[in-house]
Amino acid sequence: MASAPSDRLPSKKGWRNILNLVFSVRNLLTIVITPIILLPILLLVEGNEAKCAYCIIVMAVYWITEALPIAVTSLLPIILFPMVGLLSAKDVSNKYLNDTAMLFVGGLIVAAAIEYWNIHKRLALRVLMLVGSEPRWLMFGMMLPTWFLSMWISNTATTAMMIPIANAVLVQLKETKDIENSDAAEDVELTEQNGVTIIRDEKTNTSRKIRENEIENPEYLRMCKALSLGIAYAANCGGVASLTGTNPNVIMKGVADKVFQSRNATSPVTFASWIQFCLPISALIVAFIWLWLQFIFLRCRRSANSPEQAQRVKAVIRREYKNLGPVSFAQGAVIVHFVILAVLWITRDLGGAGGWGRIFPPKTVTDSTPSILVSISLFLFPAVLPWKFSDRYHGKSVPALLPWKAAEKMVPWGVVLLLGGGFALAHGSQVSGLSDWLGCELRVFKDFEPWVMNLVLCYIVAAATEVTSNTAICSLMMPILSELAMTLGVNPLYFMFPTAIATSFAFMLPVATPPNAVVFSYGYVKVADMAMAGFIINIVAVLVLVLATETWGDAIFGFHTLPAAFKTLNVTASNSTLKC
Repeated sequence: MASAPSDRLPSKKGWRNILNLVFSVRNLLTIVITPIILLPILLLVEGNEAKCAYCIIVMAVYWITEALPIAVTSLLPIILFPMVGLLSAKDVSNKYLNDTAMLFVGGLIVAAAIEYWNIHKRLALRVLMLVGSEPRWLMFGMMLPTWFLSMWISNTATTAMMIPIANAVLVQLKETKDIENSDAAEDVELTEQNGVTIIRDEKTNTSRKIRENEIENPEYLRMCKALSLGIAYAANCGGVASLTGTNPNVIMKGVADKVFQSRNATSPVTFASWIQFCLPISALIVAFIWLWLQFIFLRCRRSANSPEQAQRVKAVIRREYKNLGPVSFAQGAVIVHFVILAVLWITRDLGGAGGWGRIFPPKTVTDSTPSILVSISLFLFPAVLPWKFSDRYHGKSVPALLPWKAAEKMVPWGVVLLLGGGFALAHGSQVSGLSDWLGCELRVFKDFEPWVMNLVLCYIVAAATEVTSNTAICSLMMPILSELAMTLGVNPLYFMFPTAIATSFAFMLPVATPPNAVVFSYGYVKVADMAMAGFIINIVAVLVLVLATETWGDAIFGFHTLPAAFKTLNVTASNSTLKC
């Protein structure tokens, strides 16, 4: 006898188990199903453009869903391009390690040496010793070193180092406030029963139960939120200010170099020109963030800190700084290496003012040259004074400033693969003709004002990067935007530069950037707090970015002028069979 239909259906618990199983293998399902679903692109559309589009969309899905680790996804062009018959594995592999990647590797090694010797913490504590205990200046003292350090070392590492310092200061502020409140309310008794705090007023003989978060002083909680968000946002902005500050910056430079080289021209994007354009943008946004967080959390009021409270805060900072000990020979040597590298980067090419790079034959020295030179020196330079060799090591080999084992652990080598994947996609887009095809299709925007397009693109990218990797977004957008710019008759950098920077404007959600996630994990900040503060910052940051692009950015890079090499190529293309 056949069973009833209801007997064959899974129970409610059975459906829950099935859903849990599907959720647990969601990454595997995404990896397997995505290429199959997208097969019609290969089967129904002819041409290399469709083959390249298929590979890019598969990688985009993997990047956005993080079904594979982002760095592992970046290796897929070595498999996908040969499989679809677009490029050989040898040609694709050659794109993974280039001049831009070596520039970034050198910067990462120097940053590892700074972290290895705790120089970043020493700088941060020294700044805090100078600013005092006033909340607004404490926040300034937290944000300033975070912003500066994020230009050179990982935003995540900077935030992870600063948040415990901020937490120690906040604990001292709370303890002092609790002491003052207990002195002012001698007739109030606090007891705890089964995890619930009971407040009893002996004068009125009344009592009430409150939860733990109700005990917190609202002013103290607002300060916790302000300091936490200030550190996260300063870290995000600091990465914008220097060329090696964050991954999208380096990806943009790599794609820009390739675009200009394909036209036998030299890219104007150097470390010095990046600093000229982006440092003021970053500084203006950080200043606005400092004022905005004061307005919404500190309420723009001076806190009435008692002398005892100020002394306790200063004592905590002094104790932390004292625990670091005096500046060692190794720390001083690493600082000197860092300063030398920064000076060499900035002075290599000063535009019309010259630069030390002109000593060498043209196009032989780039920013990667001093980057690798200084990083190699870190593995050779001794970590102790020469006359202390025999006293301490007794014939053993003297340690270098950065041991290779430390570099292996501290340098995020996966980032190099991530950059290489972006460069491989850009090369595939160009060789397949996908970039040219997109340039033709984007002619529908030719009637728009370029600055309006720039504004819209930056807002779209800033919104997208709230929920997906900024590196992935940048890798996908750069080849498309270079063609859009040339279609509209402006410099390829006009859309590439601001859009790459906008990928770092992720201030609204904890999942948007690692610094946001780090400060959120400490429990002071809620999602609503971050969204409320970050929404306005996103809007203002993009406005500042577009304003900078139209003013001093245009003066530095000539954004509104299509370089002569691109004009020649456009004329040739228009007379060929490759018309749109």
